[in-house]
Amino acid sequence: MASDLSKVGKRDELKARREPYWQRLRAGCYLGFRPSQRGGAGTWIARAYDADAGKYRVKSLGDFGTLVPNERFAAAKKEAERLAELVEAGGEVRRKIESVADACREYGKTRNDGEGRFKRHVYDDAIAKVKLDKLRRHHVRDWRKRLEEKPSLVSRNKEGDKRTRDRAAATVNRDMAALRAALNTVLAPGTPNTEAAWQEALVAVPNASKRRTLYLDKGERRKLLEHIEAEAAPFVRALCLLPLRPGALAALTAGDFDKRTSELTIGEDKAGRERRIVIPADAATLLTAQSANKLPGAPLFMRGNGKAWDKNNWKLPIAAAVTAAGLPSAATAYTLRHSTITDLVAAGLPLLTIAQISGTSAEMIERHYGHLASDAAVKALGELAL
Repeated sequence: MASDLSKVGKRDELKARREPYWQRLRAGCYLGFRPSQRGGAGTWIARAYDADAGKYRVKSLGDFGTLVPNERFAAAKKEAERLAELVEAGGEVRRKIESVADACREYGKTRNDGEGRFKRHVYDDAIAKVKLDKLRRHHVRDWRKRLEEKPSLVSRNKEGDKRTRDRAAATVNRDMAALRAALNTVLAPGTPNTEAAWQEALVAVPNASKRRTLYLDKGERRKLLEHIEAEAAPFVRALCLLPLRPGALAALTAGDFDKRTSELTIGEDKAGRERRIVIPADAATLLTAQSANKLPGAPLFMRGNGKAWDKNNWKLPIAAAVTAAGLPSAATAYTLRHSTITDLVAAGLPLLTIAQISGTSAEMIERHYGHLASDAAVKALGELAL
């Protein structure tokens, strides 16, 4: 007969015996109680079914003697359920995804770009604590409004002053896309035009993406390198040689570069998947020097303090070099990526190949650089004329 172990009086009526009295909590999860033969508090036992092994796992939980009798069942039940989760997950405790923050953390485990956005815009916001089953359109709409009103950080000088600008619609779209993707993994879209339609507040701003028009030619990039501070020079030079995102370049380790084959593995990128590329001779020479005498896990491009570069560190030296070289003030690390991709397109390299090297889609290359490919084709046809 099943026992009701939740009531103190019922437990007190149980006779002492070797076999515990069991109460089923749910399928495959049981809580047991063995009364003490000497009048003590008794012992609690958890039992969980291991489907892989085809048998039950049993664990003694102790007597919970520090708690008052009417609190011991709840404490023991919690431990028994925790054991069941551990066993069912194959030895790993599965985190319950209950709130918006939980959904974002789970999604961010495999998507570094998304996790970075969640840290900046979700975890410290009121929406983080909203339970998924309570999430409504107004919660997301209010979060979006706060996001749109949040200024974007342009730079911070050495005295700590900040320069900001209004958040661009394209930036808002990227931040919203990360949250939308995280919620889509755990929530179905709500009924349209109702408060349950949380997804409606995350619709992207149309036509927000603008073509990057600021281009630094090779001469201007050489001027930039002439004025960059020594510590940042290898990192910035690599940006001038490879069409990688600054964050992806900064995340590289010494073990990602194989000097024997001149192959570079890019594992942490907005593209979301690992890729290998063969790099040109100048870049290979630079990376060979940067990887010398470093452990495989060490940053390939290392700052003076031994840490990897990040956007808060590379902004200042690049901005200072841009000013000293007399280059357009809007030039940034991303300008170097755009300039390198522009040169590759203008040189006639297939757009699909450029997309694979730079870690973006052929559609994006076509959208932003397709006109250059057309110009290159016209030039090539002109050279064929008699």
